[in-house]
Amino acid sequence: MARTPFLLCVISFLVLLHVAAAETNIHTDQSSLLALKSSVTYDPENTLANNWSNSTFVCNWTGVTCGLVHHNRLRVESLNLSFMGLVGTIPPHLGNLSFLVNISARNNKFYGILTNELSRLSQLKYINFGSNDLTGKIPSWLGLLSKLAKLFLQSNRFSGSIPTSICNLTSLEIINLSENQLSGEYILTLTKSKFSENNICYV
Repeated sequence: MARTPFLLCVISFLVLLHVAAAETNIHTDQSSLLALKSSVTYDPENTLANNWSNSTFVCNWTGVTCGLVHHNRLRVESLNLSFMGLVGTIPPHLGNLSFLVNISARNNKFYGILTNELSRLSQLKYINFGSNDLTGKIPSWLGLLSKLAKLFLQSNRFSGSIPTSICNLTSLEIINLSENQLSGEYILTLTKSKFSENNICYV
């Protein structure tokens, strides 16, 4: 019987530790999104300015969708900033959104490069940065996103050649890299994709 208080203390500590860990994780997501807000220099509708704040739960922010993930922890799974007229850069902090599945920032004025830190988003299935002002090369780290099914980078200012690592994306179904400044000709066909039933990828 003497052990009972000790066991209760241990159990209580573990419960508090679990809760603290969950809060830290969602806090990490919130901090990452606030870094994105800070990198936006023009927000014509004040969408982020008015809604993305510490006084509002991150899962209730405009464009943010959360879900229960590992150990039933609430994490950000989807980010949709399309057609908001935002001007700014994509900060490396977004690479901390560990459970992000979908990201769309279509039809804005984001400029600069897609940083290497985004390669940590291993759960991504959908990327849409179409119709922005992004520059640099198509990132080779895209080939590390094994779950990626849809990739839209059209109507930007990407230059150079398409990285051969794109051929590693065996889950890819749709890809659009048109209206950039890419060099060379390419044909892209992937297994189980809308392009071909052949297991061939030429870049």
